[in-house]
Amino acid sequence: MDKISKVMAAVEAELRSATAKFGPFNSTHEGYAVILEELDEMWDEIKANNVELSVREAVQVAAMGCRYIVDNTNDD
Repeated sequence: MDKISKVMAAVEAELRSATAKFGPFNSTHEGYAVILEELDEMWDEIKANNVELSVREAVQVAAMGCRYIVDNTNDD
């Protein structure tokens, strides 16, 4: 598996886990707030120079971005 495939698999796993645990976003505003929260957490890890943890947070940012798209797209 190449690097991009590994990253995308991690994002998909996080997306599926979060959706199973919390269900869909209740609104676009909630989706934005969750993405912003994850981005803030990533920024905290970047400022602390915690590369490994910042990458984990980046996966969560990407997953929540995908979740936003999934929850707000009417393509059943």
